[in-house]
Amino acid sequence: MSEPSAGPLKRTPLYDLHRELGARLVPFAGYEMPVQYPTGILVEHAQTRNSCGLFDVSHMGQVRLTAKPGHTAAKALETLVPGDITGLQPGQQRYTQFTNDTGGILDDLMVTSTGDHLQLVVNAACKDADLAHIQAGLSASCEIEPMFARGLLALQGPQAVTVLSRFATSVATMKFMTGAFVMIEGARCYVTRSGYTGCDGYEISTPADAADPIARKLLSHPEVKPIGLGARDSLRLEAGLCLYGHDIDTTTTPVEAVLLWSIGKERRVQGGFPGAAVVQKQVAEGSPRKRVGLLPEGKAIAREGAEIAIGGKVVGTVTSGGFAPTLGRAIAMGYVERAQSANGTKVELLVRGKPVPAEIVPMPFVKHTYYRG
Repeated sequence: MSEPSAGPLKRTPLYDLHRELGARLVPFAGYEMPVQYPTGILVEHAQTRNSCGLFDVSHMGQVRLTAKPGHTAAKALETLVPGDITGLQPGQQRYTQFTNDTGGILDDLMVTSTGDHLQLVVNAACKDADLAHIQAGLSASCEIEPMFARGLLALQGPQAVTVLSRFATSVATMKFMTGAFVMIEGARCYVTRSGYTGCDGYEISTPADAADPIARKLLSHPEVKPIGLGARDSLRLEAGLCLYGHDIDTTTTPVEAVLLWSIGKERRVQGGFPGAAVVQKQVAEGSPRKRVGLLPEGKAIAREGAEIAIGGKVVGTVTSGGFAPTLGRAIAMGYVERAQSANGTKVELLVRGKPVPAEIVPMPFVKHTYYRG
């Protein structure tokens, strides 16, 4: 979970806290980020699944869109994404993607309506390019305010609701994919009931100077432990969730990535977003390939780039793979030719030149536990 970075690394508002907690820091998306703490990834993974973990995701990009007179922010944003944004009610959140003219995914993002503006959260490695993309497309219709200095904390796991309710009782009744302004430790935060672990939990957008004190206060509760990027990756893989730059990128469409559920039915028909013609064609005729879950036999880990073969013929490539602590076994996902994508299909994964028997299986590998009320 480390990536090479050009130039000096940036730091989130929680950098000093990570150092105090003994985190192993690595370069990630241009930031110095904690990959794990002294307890290790397996313990951190189980902590999140069974109790509550606190993640620093302040490196991600937060952007506020406010409509200029005579315009609508949601309608404007729909010119860049395939999601149904105009249908968002105040307090509702949606997952969508920025697409290019060939239907490829420039980035995936979360969009929340607060009633008078839209809150966007985009990936850290893409945020500067995303901001330029938004400015190029929406400057005439929206006031665009990057909020890259704000803190963003992810409180994830079955005890997250118990812990955060001690700070603000209103969060207990929030449903998955909703958001609200909440006062936490005297700071006005924007809280969504969401996350990228497959667990129940929250993401807490804080003023820059409030991130550290709020994080320390959350960690003072016995249910909460700090969690690094390593466990975040194993949790999202178990949940069957895409990682941008690996499972989705400019060469994959939302249809191929099995993200059609994130495109509103009317938008599939009406289009109006970059690459709409390609996406509509794939909706009607099927995509040439499809993202699938893979269960390898034995202990071999099929990493990104491993070839997927049937009868000696390569039919696809692994995009994410690793050990699933909850299941105690290896898992992976990748893309295969659509004709070979049925659940139950037997394949071989080429790991260090050796074929490993595997089977295409449904995702998620571990059932989601989102709170839907």
